[in-house]
Amino acid sequence: MYSAAFNRSDALQRLESTDFDVVVIGGGITGVGCALDAASRGLRVALVERDDFASGTSSKSSKLVHGGIRYLQQGDIRLVYEALAERQILRRNAPHLVKVLPFLIPILSSKGVVNRKLARAMGSAMWMYDLTGGLRIGKMHKRVSKKRALELFPTLPADKLMPSYLYYDAEADDARLVVSVARTAALRFGATIVNRTEVISLHKDGNGKVNGVVVNADGRTFTVATKAVVNAAGVWSDDVRALDEAEHPHSIRPAKGVHITVAWSKVRNTVAAVIPVPGDKRSVFVVPWGQFTFVGTTDTDYTGPVDDPQCNEEDVEYLLRALNGAITETVTTDDILGTWAGLRPLVADPEVSGRTADLSRRHKVRRSDSGVVTIAGGKLTTYREMAADTIEEVLTEVLKTDRFAQLRLRSKTKHLKIHGANGYEELMASADSLSPLGGDAVRRLANRYGSDATTVLAIAESDPSMAELLVPGLPYLRAEAIFAVRYEMATTVDDVLSRRTRARLELRDASAEAAFAVAALLAPELRWDEAEQARQIADYRSRIDEELAAIVA
Repeated sequence: MYSAAFNRSDALQRLESTDFDVVVIGGGITGVGCALDAASRGLRVALVERDDFASGTSSKSSKLVHGGIRYLQQGDIRLVYEALAERQILRRNAPHLVKVLPFLIPILSSKGVVNRKLARAMGSAMWMYDLTGGLRIGKMHKRVSKKRALELFPTLPADKLMPSYLYYDAEADDARLVVSVARTAALRFGATIVNRTEVISLHKDGNGKVNGVVVNADGRTFTVATKAVVNAAGVWSDDVRALDEAEHPHSIRPAKGVHITVAWSKVRNTVAAVIPVPGDKRSVFVVPWGQFTFVGTTDTDYTGPVDDPQCNEEDVEYLLRALNGAITETVTTDDILGTWAGLRPLVADPEVSGRTADLSRRHKVRRSDSGVVTIAGGKLTTYREMAADTIEEVLTEVLKTDRFAQLRLRSKTKHLKIHGANGYEELMASADSLSPLGGDAVRRLANRYGSDATTVLAIAESDPSMAELLVPGLPYLRAEAIFAVRYEMATTVDDVLSRRTRARLELRDASAEAAFAVAALLAPELRWDEAEQARQIADYRSRIDEELAAIVA
């Protein structure tokens, strides 16, 4: 079993009693990346998250670890190069979470002939992607016949389909990646990481330099002593800056990206695909995800409340128009099993007044006069590089380390395995003989938890009820919910159904029905009485109701 290093109560005690080198605000992928980078350098690190880990943008991405072909079209070759390099690092450091994913670019033509200019441009883009770093994955793009394209994606319109392109990227469960990085920082390097702890103000010394973070946790307010503060709050980073700078800087331009989930049987794509949106210059991804297919994403300006953006009727129409324009099946709103909407924390650019799709995905590190270092922008794929740049700024400009110390404290995450990676290959090799639950169950758990799958299996094998399904129609075991509470700091029904598992994204309605049983399962672990169970169920189901209302509003 594991130490109590990722236990919330213990973390709160350390948070109040320790003088830290760095406090990171924000528990998304960038924040946990900063915590891991700093802790692995030998710094005393704390991270506080107002809600749950990955509860914002970091659980609502397209689940892709990729370079982004469209950024080549925008001329941002450096961004693509860096992202593809990071993709390879992630594949090496987190093989249990990051998997190769083939992508089809179907070429469709109503006249049966493809414009030569378009064909040359597409071919050039494929070669550029390979040469920029795509080849690191070990596979080169290729042109595939119409027959082969239909084998990979049989619902494409055969009468319009032409020879197409196949290339390779990668995918990952974003929320699981966040929790795994957080646990790496805590379990291996002693970082103090805690969720449901809100920053309410910053404390400064007589010279105006930040030396403390005032937080509220479980109804108690206290100050966390620190030498440096990293603001990695994503779309909330301007709110944190306002605590420091006394005014809201409006430096973030949120861009909403939405996705829908449909049954895989409606689409039957064995690979991911990039399909055009009729009447728009953008494309969307169609990604197979077990028994489901995800479709997304949009890229639109967002000016509403950032705490809980919703996928609305217009968003759904946009994605269905793209999907129905590319396949022979008809998919309607009634076929949608789940939706999610996330906000990209793009850095505002006064020279870009048009679409958010035209804004750079590069990250920006900024340091205030008081010493708060803010990291904004970027992509899920490049989180490690973003974190390294951020902590480098902390060391050189806030902690004022000398050159010898900077060399000693250089970033180590490029070759640092993410928790669960060690022992993963051996686990997969012995899957068929490891558990009475069978090889398929072991492999599925290994591809979610890595070597921690053995702990999940131990829970499942200790009680027959723990090996039962958590949500009917989905493969998650009741043991996974128990593991989430004991080892991953899950504290609510929503934590378990939305992020530790992905039940809410996959089967929204079934997850709402399962909320009753899940609350009862978690109650003994979290010491909930009947009133708290009822509150947890009502909270989760109200989130589902709000999601449904937004779609048909």
